[in-house]
Amino acid sequence: MNSSALAARFVSGPHLPAESAAEQRFIDWLAELEPAQAAEVRAWLDSPHVRAILLGIAEFSPYLFDLIRADAARLVRLLACDPEQHLAALIEKTSRDVLAATSEADVMHLLRRMKSEAALLIALCDIGGVWPVMRVTAELTGLATFSVQTTLRFLLRQEIARGRMSAANHDRPEEGSGLIVLAMGKMGAGELNYSSDIDLIVFFDPAATSLAADIEPAPFFVRVTQGLARMLQQRSGEGYVFRVDLRLRPDPASTQVAISTEAALHYYEREGRTWERAAMIKARVCAGDARAGEALLAELAPFVWRKHLDFAALADVHDMKRQMQTYRGQSEISVEGHNVKVGRGGIREIEFFAQTQQLIAGGRHPELRVRPTLHALQVLATSNWISFQAFDELTAAYEFLRRVEHRLQMMCDEQTHALPEDAEAVARFANFFGYESRAAFAKDLLGHLNIVQGHYGKLFEGDPTGTVKLPQLNYAAGPEDARLVDHLTTLGFKKPVALAGTLQLWMQGNYRALRNEATKAAFIEFVPGLIDGLAHAEDPDDAVIAFDRFLGALQRGGRLISLLSQNRDLVALVALILGAAPRLGDMLARQPQIMDGLIDPRFFGAMPDQKELSERLAATLKDADSYEDFLDRLRLFGQESLFLIGTRILSGTVSAQQASVAFADVAEGIVHTVHGLVTDQFASQYGRIKGQETAIVAMGRLGSREMTASSDLDLILLYDFDLDNPDSDGARSLHGAQYFARLTQRLISAFTTRTNYGVLYDVDMRLRPSGRAGPLASRIDSFADYQEREAWTWEHMALTRARVISASPAFRKKIEHIIRSVLTRPRDAASTAGDVADMRRAIAQEKGEDDIWDLKLAAGGLVDIDFIAQYLQLAHAADKPDILSVSTLQVLDNAARLGVLPQSDAEILRHAARLYHDLTQILRLCVIGKFNPATAGENLLRVMARAGDTPDFSTLEARVRETQGEVRRVFRALVDGE
Repeated sequence: MNSSALAARFVSGPHLPAESAAEQRFIDWLAELEPAQAAEVRAWLDSPHVRAILLGIAEFSPYLFDLIRADAARLVRLLACDPEQHLAALIEKTSRDVLAATSEADVMHLLRRMKSEAALLIALCDIGGVWPVMRVTAELTGLATFSVQTTLRFLLRQEIARGRMSAANHDRPEEGSGLIVLAMGKMGAGELNYSSDIDLIVFFDPAATSLAADIEPAPFFVRVTQGLARMLQQRSGEGYVFRVDLRLRPDPASTQVAISTEAALHYYEREGRTWERAAMIKARVCAGDARAGEALLAELAPFVWRKHLDFAALADVHDMKRQMQTYRGQSEISVEGHNVKVGRGGIREIEFFAQTQQLIAGGRHPELRVRPTLHALQVLATSNWISFQAFDELTAAYEFLRRVEHRLQMMCDEQTHALPEDAEAVARFANFFGYESRAAFAKDLLGHLNIVQGHYGKLFEGDPTGTVKLPQLNYAAGPEDARLVDHLTTLGFKKPVALAGTLQLWMQGNYRALRNEATKAAFIEFVPGLIDGLAHAEDPDDAVIAFDRFLGALQRGGRLISLLSQNRDLVALVALILGAAPRLGDMLARQPQIMDGLIDPRFFGAMPDQKELSERLAATLKDADSYEDFLDRLRLFGQESLFLIGTRILSGTVSAQQASVAFADVAEGIVHTVHGLVTDQFASQYGRIKGQETAIVAMGRLGSREMTASSDLDLILLYDFDLDNPDSDGARSLHGAQYFARLTQRLISAFTTRTNYGVLYDVDMRLRPSGRAGPLASRIDSFADYQEREAWTWEHMALTRARVISASPAFRKKIEHIIRSVLTRPRDAASTAGDVADMRRAIAQEKGEDDIWDLKLAAGGLVDIDFIAQYLQLAHAADKPDILSVSTLQVLDNAARLGVLPQSDAEILRHAARLYHDLTQILRLCVIGKFNPATAGENLLRVMARAGDTPDFSTLEARVRETQGEVRRVFRALVDGE
């Protein structure tokens, strides 16, 4: 084997678990090949590293294994090649072929073929330790830059052929065109990750183009930009080249995809924000008219690099840090579900650590104006802005986390940054990453995360909540103090006089919780920061009223207020709760004791599982001395759980998927407990029926474990008994169906009766057989008969989410068998698709689908995704029962794996579902009624932008619109057959 060959340079690889199907999977593939080709591949397996890498891919990476199986000759070619030379030759050949191509389809084919080969080669170099991670990111960036340049040149040559523009150099028609393509983010810095989108901003200089005299620049360059994005990201049987994100441009919700340089400069000068300054640090001209691009960057330099560190600039940096910061408890970072990009101690904190210091000092110190993150850290260290220890530690962490990020993305070619949610899946990932165990991987991961967190936490110490910029005022002066009233008006309060009166009462301390002088002093200290935080709320005046109610309801405030005064992050969190989330704010004001959970050091650790929740619930109910006390304690437990999960959503320390499962686990535990207690209490009055069985079946969001803070409970109650002995044996005997109808009413009452602690849950039983017209509870044989003979398609769609959450094991098994039999019966796919499409149209006609922020009902929203998943199950479960799952995301994974949903469509739907769930969790917490961005507070818009992983709300709106368009296209193709 040649020493320069890729296979000879492998030094590492995945760790295969003892029980692995990878070898058999690989053997099965070899059996499909021609004998000579199979022998050629098999020969490479004699190398231990090659064997570990190829079997590891077969075990852990469906995406890379698909690339291997698609072209065995390509695999052999890559293993034998010099990787540096081969990648350069591949790009050079593609460049020549594209230059000779005459059609858009040919260019798209050539670029996708190049991308597949390069993607496999780069992955092998990464997994095998041939290239260090920053070499990997540089090669990925080079590939993206070449793809953008090549596609743009083809499009411009097409326009020249049509007579719409001219060019002095046919091979480089972009020269002198006035068209500028800036690479932003990781592409700009040469740091692309393995499955990264490419962030581009397109500008044009209308005064310096090479267009024909009768061609209007704006529509021309918009059309070219749209063509560029389409050719790179449109999916075909060969995949895509790169996903293109054009949303970092100024005000993307209301501007075209290509913007004139004059309009851009005007925007950045008048409205440019701190995050846009930070983004421009990495801006690089990657395609188009290089000379015009460099001139534009030079004109933007004063916007990015301020000559003097003035007070406003420092305040901007603090604002930027606060917007990125989430509340962090003192507990250990959880490995499962951790997001290595935006989570605690993650990649973004390292980038922010470098960028903020570049923003502050780059104006006076040009040497800091560098794009790559590690280069910036190096310059900061050599310029004595940070220590060399910080540089070494942050560099090591950055490289480690980027490798983790790459390995996560190699599994399914998804732009994901989050580790799996459960320990077993993390252990599998650790094996793919080369570790023998989860524990060994977790030790290294946590070490790096905690080091990053330590450095990040020290950044700009001394003003963690930004109160330095607040004016010195007498907050106790009352409504007569014009300066105080003016300040409150400036902050945005609509009733500043009333607020000044409230502040006066606060400062006087005439509240039960403030009677202790030390507590009162601690409270007074954080009033200015609290008021400033509430001023950014969705409704600042209402948030103050809610806090006043909260303060008045506090019995003993010493411990809580001392905690607030000592931990400004927690102050910000309380302001966020009361300001951004009226639902949580009202709950906290009514029941301030639910705040206790925030002080529990376990709170910001891993989310409790069902077992732990059951133990906590049992402990809460243990000393209940009456049925009424039992109901009160249940409600308090439910409200505290909702509050704590909701707070974690708001603070960004739990994912939407984790929150959905946590809400469902709480509800399931409560339902199971209520079922048992009410059944026993009912039996004490009416006795039991011989052979009696009851089960509660969860439907809807509880069934699929996709609940939010405002979800009601969709339930069905099923029962069975000995038909020969239909009467209960109690003093007040009831007969069969009457017994179970009355029991069901009692169960519903336990959830919905309003006590001193409110309602536990609203219950919806309309998904039972025959809906409102049917009995409250159904006997199991009647349920089975109805589903078999009478149920409509929409009822079977709902049944895909049915999950038994409280029953004896034998009765549970019986019900699950009935449900599975119904879902796996043969169906006509076309007829089923027609029913699903009709149902979707009926919902749109009744409830509308034009409001993009109705994320459930909007065209291309959650209902479209749910209906696709339900249709795929009903259409294919007879032949492929493994498609079945109550989870929409799992169904999409199953459908793609089983070949009934194209991978490209599955990826669109998965990304959309995650985005919608992230935003829905926020909206259900923070908005009562319809969400209107025009009247929403800055706090809420900021929280939503963070949840959508976008820099601001305008970018989020553009992302939502694009996503809904993509989802609706997939829905029409799969269900409508368009």
